[in-house]
Amino acid sequence: MHRILVINPGSTSTKIGLFENDQALFKETLRHSAEEISVDLGREEQARFRRLALIRLLAEKDVALESLAAIVVRGGLLRPLASGTYLVDDQVYDDLVNAKYGWHASNLGTIIALPLAREAGLPVYTVDPVTVDEFEPLARYSGLKGVDRQSMSHALNMKAVARRAAKLMGKNYNELNLVVVHLGSGISVSAHKKAKMVDVNNANEEGPFSLERCGTLPALGLVRLCFSGTYSLAETIKLLTSGGGIYSYLQTKDFTEVEEQINKGDREVKEIVEAMAYQVSKEIGAMSTVLEGQVDSIILTGGMAHARNLVKMIEKRVLFIAPIIVLAGEEELEALAAGALRVLRNEVRVLKY
Repeated sequence: MHRILVINPGSTSTKIGLFENDQALFKETLRHSAEEISVDLGREEQARFRRLALIRLLAEKDVALESLAAIVVRGGLLRPLASGTYLVDDQVYDDLVNAKYGWHASNLGTIIALPLAREAGLPVYTVDPVTVDEFEPLARYSGLKGVDRQSMSHALNMKAVARRAAKLMGKNYNELNLVVVHLGSGISVSAHKKAKMVDVNNANEEGPFSLERCGTLPALGLVRLCFSGTYSLAETIKLLTSGGGIYSYLQTKDFTEVEEQINKGDREVKEIVEAMAYQVSKEIGAMSTVLEGQVDSIILTGGMAHARNLVKMIEKRVLFIAPIIVLAGEEELEALAAGALRVLRNEVRVLKY
């Protein structure tokens, strides 16, 4: 029996799960005050506040660290990596705390966990971080020398649902060609060839627009915006990654609110959502060409996959390509626990960073 503690930090909260093998004993979300997540705090100090909140939770639940087999954390921005479960070591810690490849709240998982684990003599793992890179050579070309396409995506959830879909189909993941679509605040559309994610749009830079991200923009229009003097570099990046998409048209990031407006007959809102579905469908079509038309299934996942209106808009455009499986939501805690469990059961070997 393997007890696994899962830590998944977000910008204002930390999701915690305790699993016994693949069964969740509890899942909790720790909310953090503005003082605890202030940008004025150093990264290790912010992690300390979150670690103390975690320790209090474990005490309330009467969970001793010594009862655990491992801790597993959401991977932050690391160097490009193959898919798998990695042992978190000092090099991982240093790269994340120093933001060597960029800063994201998920970097905090390792910074929270490693000091705890060292005290208790536990291993810390991370599974399929956002920098999973299994690109084929042709996928790296952007069309401008010196500006390569980078593999950054919702890899953890997409890999997990690809494995789930394979089981539903009665197949092994490594036998299938799949197009997997993560419909969240950012949208990732990925081509999976025999268990490798050989292409995916970087949701911060390209692909369909989403709830808050612009996706691919007309290049010259973007250049003119950048040189207009209206925005600084930081403001432009914020606009593209959190001020674009549906939010730029409707001033909301709540998709249930958007769905309500469609159900009330608001034609403008429906057209904007249809435009997003149109772009998602085009990206699915593009990924089907990466797989040379040999697509066993299209998988829709992420929070917005709960929205029936959106799913129907996508289905009507892409159903001719392959059957569609909807696995809505994000089961990141479960995916992290499963990745650690595969190592603890010796089903796969742990990878070294």
